[in-house]
Amino acid sequence: MMNVKTQDFTNVELKVENGVGYISINCPPANTLSTTTIKGLSACVDFIEDDQSIKAVVITGEGKMFLAGADIKEFTDAFHDEEKGKKLSVDAQTVLNKIENLTKPVIAAINGACLGGGLELAMSCHLRIAANEAKLGQPELNLGLIPGFGGTQRLPRLTNKAKALELILTGQFISGVEAEKIGLVNKSVPLEELLDEAKKLAESIVLNKSTQSIQAAITAVNEGTKTTLDEGLKIEAEQWANLFVTEDMVEGVNAFIEKRKPVFKG
Repeated sequence: MMNVKTQDFTNVELKVENGVGYISINCPPANTLSTTTIKGLSACVDFIEDDQSIKAVVITGEGKMFLAGADIKEFTDAFHDEEKGKKLSVDAQTVLNKIENLTKPVIAAINGACLGGGLELAMSCHLRIAANEAKLGQPELNLGLIPGFGGTQRLPRLTNKAKALELILTGQFISGVEAEKIGLVNKSVPLEELLDEAKKLAESIVLNKSTQSIQAAITAVNEGTKTTLDEGLKIEAEQWANLFVTEDMVEGVNAFIEKRKPVFKG
């Protein structure tokens, strides 16, 4: 019998099944990335980091939206107050950085509108799958703002500088199909296949790979892409070398030589 655990956080629900944590943002009607949702998401990520039974994570939105963006009404409290405005940005960036720096793979399953802060959340995940009909965009300039939760930094790194500036400056929305073409998402699929596809991807990692090598790969990519190629290669060599003292590495190599499936224990 499959073991399923559930945990509720503020505006955020977590279900753990077969080693995968499924996060659902549930803040109707628009699933906004409000201050309350950010706190709930932060607590949920902390829980996942500490729970060794969770090997990978899928994030999606409840209902027809992934996340429609930040809670615009909260912005009025920061009118003419630079420090309050900065706090809104830094608090959200802190949580999204926490997601990006998790050493457990995080997959965004983008089921609908993924705008502003919603797209910034999706971009903080390690992998992204979008429904073909999903709408993705950074419309902050329409409010006299810019993306403030990481969008100006992650979007050009995932696509390219020119395309990122085009999306940010025009505020245009693109479909999941177009997002795949420009490298913003890994894959787009029909909506009815989205969660199954995300589950299949998560479980292919959880069930077939060593936890330690997964962690090392994420760390090497995350840290290496923040620096020069030479420094990145040093980081890679360190992570590679660290795995040589693990039992999983011994098991993996022996299994390959013996032409059998490895049994990783983490």
